[in-house]
Amino acid sequence: MPAWSLLFVEIVGTIAFAISGAMLGLEKKMDIFGISILGLVTAVGGGVIRDLVLGLTPPNVFRNPVYALIAIGVSMIVFLPFVRRLFSKIRRLYDFLILFMDSLGLGIFTVVGVRTAYNAGFHGIFLLLFVGVITGVGGGILRDVMAGNTPYVFVKHFYACASLIGAFVCILLWSIAGETLSMAVGAAVILVLRFLAAHFHWELPKASL
Repeated sequence: MPAWSLLFVEIVGTIAFAISGAMLGLEKKMDIFGISILGLVTAVGGGVIRDLVLGLTPPNVFRNPVYALIAIGVSMIVFLPFVRRLFSKIRRLYDFLILFMDSLGLGIFTVVGVRTAYNAGFHGIFLLLFVGVITGVGGGILRDVMAGNTPYVFVKHFYACASLIGAFVCILLWSIAGETLSMAVGAAVILVLRFLAAHFHWELPKASL
């Protein structure tokens, strides 16, 4: 995948996750600092965990702060009064936007995690799957914990499993279809699974006492 296209994909994922984090901050009635931190953590948290697992230190976000700056800037835009009023007036759009941005970020960062592990010289399927999933869901887990919620990944719909399936598809196609196509298909699978899960209310079995 060309460097410019990877940068574009990562920026799209960063914006998507930053919006989902900032919008949760709005729901929790946080101030602009809290909303910015929530957007930042959601956007870069998974990548930080990924780099630490792979031994890539300092994590990329500290070596290339453009992603952090984008996440903070997007979060501040979400905080603007006219944006908040727009979201409050169009609730259905707000709910769809949360789902779309969260799913888009999940898909992009999952396959970017797989690519990062491959480029770091790792090829074990368990490690590739773990790194892909933790890159996709890590920021969201940190976001929910900081917002005082049970992490979305543990209770809602078909979330981490969608990331796991998409990562597996990406890994299977890697040596057959090449980097770019395998990443595109893996991310698309995650996005489709998330929308299907939301529409049909797919959930994993839950324990009942």
